Amino acid sequence: RVARDTVTYGAAVSACEKGEQWLFAVQLLRDMARDQVDRNTITCSAAISACEKCGEWCQTLQLLREMAHDLVEKNTITYNAAVSACEKALMWSQA
Repeated sequence: RVARDTVTYGAAVSACEKGEQWLFAVQLLRDMARDQVDRNTITCSAAISACEKCGEWCQTLQLLREMAHDLVEKNTITYNAAVSACEKALMWSQA
């Protein structure tokens, strides 16, 4: 059995990002909360990038709000993916 920790969840979320499986990536973040595993910048940014690749701008902004609520630090990758999601959806005012 593989331990459920930030590293294993991060690897799974990253795989979802690469496979453009945004819904699974978001669900994994929810599972982290359920399993009381801390979300970090890398896991959240990977989920945001998965949403961005699939045009899920609204979900991208929701994840940004959750990061702020959970005091998860955002970085350039996080913001670039969020802005790109809004740009692709022509939601300039949200960017």
